[in-house]
Amino acid sequence: MARNAGRYAAHGPEAEFEPGSGRHVLKNLLEIRTKREMDQRETETLLSVTRCLIEETPSEQRFTADDIRRTHRLWLGEIYPWAGEYRSVNVAKGGFHFAAAEQVPRLMRELENGPLREFTPCQFRTTEEQARAMAVVHAELLLIHPFREGNGRCSRLLAVLMGLQAGLPVLDFSSVRGHGKTRYISAVHAALDRNYEPMTATFRAIIARTLAEQART
Repeated sequence: MARNAGRYAAHGPEAEFEPGSGRHVLKNLLEIRTKREMDQRETETLLSVTRCLIEETPSEQRFTADDIRRTHRLWLGEIYPWAGEYRSVNVAKGGFHFAAAEQVPRLMRELENGPLREFTPCQFRTTEEQARAMAVVHAELLLIHPFREGNGRCSRLLAVLMGLQAGLPVLDFSSVRGHGKTRYISAVHAALDRNYEPMTATFRAIIARTLAEQART
């Protein structure tokens, strides 16, 4: 999987850009034309939805594909008409082509009947079990890439909710920036071969950082 920080390449109706945006902003319900304004709106909305989901998600909830779709819809529903819907376009990033759009519903059912059933509710007590559970679900959801945009942030939000089920504080993902992001992307690559150890190591580090930050406050 090649690495590239740019926007996904796509073909189809969901590939349309907002007129006047210089092809930097996807066509949206708010007619936002600048990437800066869109980034700000998406971030503000995500923070609001995160707070709501933290308050309403039971510790014993077993997550489903519909829960993931609902999360995406709650977050982006006021911005994009396709929020909460599985993508109908094929997408690629840095030369790597994600799962074909026609395969996404089947892959999400497999995620629900496999990792989500096995690892949620995430009520494991050891750090190793917690890290493994979040790593498998996180990596598999990223590889499926069910939505046109927002897959990474949706995946991280699901990991936050799983962490709370395990009795952890809200996870701190700041360690996956910079050089940490390179290791994070490599961990996603490894999961293509069902090698989840690199992503498990990533979540061990995330949990350790989160607990260390809590201890300092």
